[in-house]
Amino acid sequence: MIPYGRQDVTEDDIKAVDEVLKSVYLTQGPAVPKFEEAVLRHCNAKFAIATNSATSALHVACLSLGLGNGDWLWTSPNTFVASANCALYCGAKVDFVDIDPQTYNLCPKALEKKLISSEKKGLLPKIVVPVHFSGQPCDMKAIYALSQKYGFKIIEDASHAIGGKYLNEPIGNCRYSNITVFSFHPVKIITSAEGGMAVTNDVNLAEKLTLLRSHGITRTPSLMTKPMEGSWYYQQVDLGFNYRMTDLQGALGASQMNRLVHYVARRHALAKRYDKLLANLPVITPCQHKDGYSAFHLYVIRLKLDEISLSHVEVFEALRAKEIGVNVHYIPVHTQPYYQNMGFHVGDYPEAEKFYSEAISIPLFPALKESEQDYVIEALKELLQS
Repeated sequence: MIPYGRQDVTEDDIKAVDEVLKSVYLTQGPAVPKFEEAVLRHCNAKFAIATNSATSALHVACLSLGLGNGDWLWTSPNTFVASANCALYCGAKVDFVDIDPQTYNLCPKALEKKLISSEKKGLLPKIVVPVHFSGQPCDMKAIYALSQKYGFKIIEDASHAIGGKYLNEPIGNCRYSNITVFSFHPVKIITSAEGGMAVTNDVNLAEKLTLLRSHGITRTPSLMTKPMEGSWYYQQVDLGFNYRMTDLQGALGASQMNRLVHYVARRHALAKRYDKLLANLPVITPCQHKDGYSAFHLYVIRLKLDEISLSHVEVFEALRAKEIGVNVHYIPVHTQPYYQNMGFHVGDYPEAEKFYSEAISIPLFPALKESEQDYVIEALKELLQS
């Protein structure tokens, strides 16, 4: 089976993890700060807080921005459920903004229209979570301008996007957001086996994020409510969580950061080759916005269903039968049963639903061989030209 995505683990990675296993620290040692520092250097940001998953990072990001009961968080329906669930964890409410039909990201024009309408009803969001789908950045400058007018905070869900750029600057610099969140799941650009990170330029948010990822406990005197009693002393000053990353994960992530630029460049080379090989087939290849440099976590094609004899499901299952591990990203969040029970309906966000009905993610990862890529193309030709 050729998977749609796969991690690349080298001898250097194994050595880095092995060194942690032989050290005195397995959890709260020097490897996690080393990983955080590597991400900061790449992003040109000020603070990084590693967590055990991107979902955890989204959760504490929302809490650090004060999201709670009665508040609203808006995000894209074309995302994994975690981008919306993070609001529910805080007791807040969720709504969605439809996608741009070209980039598949949250549409700034749709956002502005919804903000105008919601302002009249007194239902403006406290937080908006733009999702950099497949690694391509959203139009953050436009979204940021709206945040200044309507008073909401921004969390960039960059789970797909480390190594990408927006306006020729690295995604994660937080120029147009309060916090950016990355994922290091094995199918992402780099991996720490499992893990996430929140990046910010705000020292107060950094302190809050650090506190919340570790039970709300601090040893920092300035954050305590009474003087220290001794060097052993700590205080729980907030209700936090055990969202810490281990040193094993940190060592793997820091080692992988050494190859981040190479990985993204290889993904671009493979994507460019796909563009060329797919040019004469009844599919739409990914559009790349002039202001962005995608991390190319995913390569998603859209089937021109009116030009082929097979259905979306039939093409998907036929590719799987040929040992090609295609996937679909994403089932729109608002169509999930849990969200339908909250009052959302099929038809609420037509662009996201149309995209879902045509989309297939085909294999893309740095170790993908051109011969494997050719096999994928030949399989698509056989199915789509029959």
